[in-house]
Amino acid sequence: MKDQIKRRAFLRQLIFYVVAVVCNIVPNHIVKGLGLPLYVDNIGTMSAAVMGGYLPGILVGYITNIVNMQADPDNAYYAVLSAMIAAAATYLGSRGFFKDIRKLILTVPIFAFLGGALGSILTYLMYGLGDADGIWFTFARDLFKNGTLTLFQAQMLSDVTADLIDKAITVLIVFVILKLLPESFRDSLRLTGWKQVPLSISDQAKAKNNKTKSLPFRVKVLLLISVIMIFVAFVTTMISYLLYRNFAIDQYTNTGISVAKLAASTIEGDRVDDYLKEGERAEGYIETEIRLRRIRAASKDIEFLYVYRIEEDGCHVVFDLDTEDVKGNEPGEVVPFDESFEDYLPELMAGNNIDPIITNDTFGWLLTDYEPVYDHDGNCVCYAAADIRMQDVTTSSITFLTKVSSLFVGFFILVLVFCVWIAEYNLIFPLAAMTFATQKFAYDSEEAMEDSVSRIRRLEINTGDEIENLYRALSKTIAETVGYIDEVKEKGEQISHMQNGLIYVLADLVESRDKNTGDHVRKTAAYVRLILRRMKEEGIYAEMLTDEYMEDVANSAPLHDVGKIKVSDAILNKPGKLTDEEFEIMKSHTTAGREIIESAIALVSDNGYLMEAKNLAAYHHEKWDGSGYPMGLAGEEIPLSARIMAIADVFDALVSQRSYKKPFTFEKAMEIIDEGAGKHFDPVLAKLFIASGDEARIIMNEHQSNLTKY
Repeated sequence: MKDQIKRRAFLRQLIFYVVAVVCNIVPNHIVKGLGLPLYVDNIGTMSAAVMGGYLPGILVGYITNIVNMQADPDNAYYAVLSAMIAAAATYLGSRGFFKDIRKLILTVPIFAFLGGALGSILTYLMYGLGDADGIWFTFARDLFKNGTLTLFQAQMLSDVTADLIDKAITVLIVFVILKLLPESFRDSLRLTGWKQVPLSISDQAKAKNNKTKSLPFRVKVLLLISVIMIFVAFVTTMISYLLYRNFAIDQYTNTGISVAKLAASTIEGDRVDDYLKEGERAEGYIETEIRLRRIRAASKDIEFLYVYRIEEDGCHVVFDLDTEDVKGNEPGEVVPFDESFEDYLPELMAGNNIDPIITNDTFGWLLTDYEPVYDHDGNCVCYAAADIRMQDVTTSSITFLTKVSSLFVGFFILVLVFCVWIAEYNLIFPLAAMTFATQKFAYDSEEAMEDSVSRIRRLEINTGDEIENLYRALSKTIAETVGYIDEVKEKGEQISHMQNGLIYVLADLVESRDKNTGDHVRKTAAYVRLILRRMKEEGIYAEMLTDEYMEDVANSAPLHDVGKIKVSDAILNKPGKLTDEEFEIMKSHTTAGREIIESAIALVSDNGYLMEAKNLAAYHHEKWDGSGYPMGLAGEEIPLSARIMAIADVFDALVSQRSYKKPFTFEKAMEIIDEGAGKHFDPVLAKLFIASGDEARIIMNEHQSNLTKY
């Protein structure tokens, strides 16, 4: 059913846009047949743009130009104007200018500027100026004839005036069409490509103007396409322009050479002396001049055609044809050498051939070819020369560049609009829909969560690509997350209670057997927290120091001596120094602690917290240089938490009262920590702890009244 509705909508749109193309072509042929200075060829373009959007409006304009190209290929160069008019009509239509007759009037100058002013400039750049007979309106022709306006200004004024009338008629017709068509029908003509449940107008606006940390994705698409196309177009256009310009110069050069050679072959070399002395009175002079004029007239590109004898005192005129603007020199006159020819004079005076020359001297910017004229003995007696204005090369090159640029800009607008249209319906709107749905997700109650899940499922995104995969994965994940939230909350509470209870139970067990370790447990935990905080501030081991990790280490610190619960009371509370055998038994508290906590880990699924407790219990007596126990680990083989605890543990033992020693001073303890850096302790952490001496002293003083025995 949905597919049938879509097919009908597409067919309706297709028929409408075909009719729009017809509405561009038929009225245009009618006004041309009547000989009116109007075009009326944008009715369909504007209608399609206002009702269908950017893409159909520009497509209708382009198709119209393609159809018109069959009669006049030059219509291809004006497609850019149709694209601009379509884009302007779409924008103005979205702002309500075609709904209010007062606003509608304001659109006429805009469209007249695009069609008349820009069209006139484009025509001038491609074809140059016409003549006064091409000015439609009498007032503009009179302003030109009395000198008020230049020919270009008069032609533009005439074109803009005609286009004001043309576009006024066009927008009024479009306005009437919009009024006659039902709103529901107009809405059905908008070309969309929804791959989901359509967004509201407000949500579409939010999606297009979404605030982001950097450039929005829509802008990035525009920039990417624009940069690529502009770069390719610039390189291609410049290469084409240079190739065309070189080709044009070669063509003009070949023309100059051909004309000069033909002129040289026309002149009888044996009579040149007579021509110089007697001029037109010399036999055959007039006939030769007539032939030279015919030769020049045969090529519109030739500006000057003349024959000179090159001597030391200058150029001796044999023939010099008059032009409309410049009167030629008389036979026998001597023309001074231009500076541009000084380097070529030795060759010319010797009667040798020279390559064509480009100069910019007395008679302007010219391309000149000299061809020698020989007498019956084979001696060069003079040169026939043909001049071509290089300005003609520049003009033709500009014309070519304008045509290429016009084609590119029109095509660029079409491709850009098409790519943005594709990006909006396949990327931007689906992503925006998912964003809006997830932003509004509520966890306040079970009912709110179910509504949020339903809202996401109702999007029905079906782009058929990674976006759809993302949507389905998101929907599934959110649905599963909602289903597990209660269970997760319950488990989280259980784990939290278990962790807190475990630490207190085990700590109490240790304290109840070792009368001197209670304060030690609390102080070492405080030193551990100090070191962790300072590491975070300094960015040391930043990749490991997450908030969760820091809490796990700090909370499990009191458990580092939990293994002492398996050491006998006689050894644990012996007032004197332990024997070697007893010390070996004491050392076993590390492995015992590890075993105890491993037993606890086996009972719970979330063991991140207990893993750090195990590391602390098992390895807090390992040393940086590998001489510690129980495993003899070295360097970073020792878990980070155990390296932290080693410093805290030793420092507290140094500053605390023991049955076999008096407490060291704070300074002496810090000195010992410093000496052990790189041997007993992680050197980085040891230096950090020493640098935190003031805070460590405060912790020590807070517990001074409860001196402990290690």
